[in-house]
Amino acid sequence: MKPWYEALFENYAKTYDNESFTKGTIGECDFIEKEISFNKSLRIIDIGCGTGRHAIELAKRGYNITGIDFSESQLARAREKAKDQNLKITFLQHDARNLPFENEFDLAIMLCEGGFPLMETDEMNFEILKNAAKTLRSPGKIIFTTLNGLFPLYHSVEEFCASTTDPGNATYRSNTFDLMTFRDHNITEVVDDLGNKKELVCNERYYVPCEITWLLKSLGFKTIDIFGARLGAFSREDALTTEDFEMLVIAEK
Repeated sequence: MKPWYEALFENYAKTYDNESFTKGTIGECDFIEKEISFNKSLRIIDIGCGTGRHAIELAKRGYNITGIDFSESQLARAREKAKDQNLKITFLQHDARNLPFENEFDLAIMLCEGGFPLMETDEMNFEILKNAAKTLRSPGKIIFTTLNGLFPLYHSVEEFCASTTDPGNATYRSNTFDLMTFRDHNITEVVDDLGNKKELVCNERYYVPCEITWLLKSLGFKTIDIFGARLGAFSREDALTTEDFEMLVIAEK
């Protein structure tokens, strides 16, 4: 049986593009540009690029970007969208735990939980961070978002997801948050691009800031900053709080 995150992303590309959490692309790319001082000579890798929304927007702005994803159907949609806009972007199918790149990129981005917190074990999640770090030159920077472990201590994940889900989007129910593992277990229901209804038993890892800091330090990152991640409005002005569902992580080697 396939892991839930593999089953989810099969024939889900067009549906994915209509999910409410994909609506912040422009503002998020504005932030990325500022973080790299609008330097178009830099090479960027988008890990867990999905249907290519960030890669395509950055390519439109003149950046050299490579998109990586595990799902061939997501990549097919990304290539189709890039072709429609006459953009030449390299989209490659790879497992983020085993990337073939070493010291090749100046910036790695992993946005909207494209892979990192979805794995079954902490060790597997760490492999994604390790491989992302390996792709980077020194100096190099990583920008990613991940689930904020402080949020479920004070709020219901199920209620939050229900309040931010538009009609026709994926729904989440029977959420239980395990305090021993910081994993949220839930049943996710989606209707895929072929009209098939899928019911998936999922679990996602939530991280607290000190865990992320320790993991990144162990991978050689020297500067690590963590903020609240607001959809389409990433900012270094937003201190992370218990109200933030996601955290924004910016680290430099």
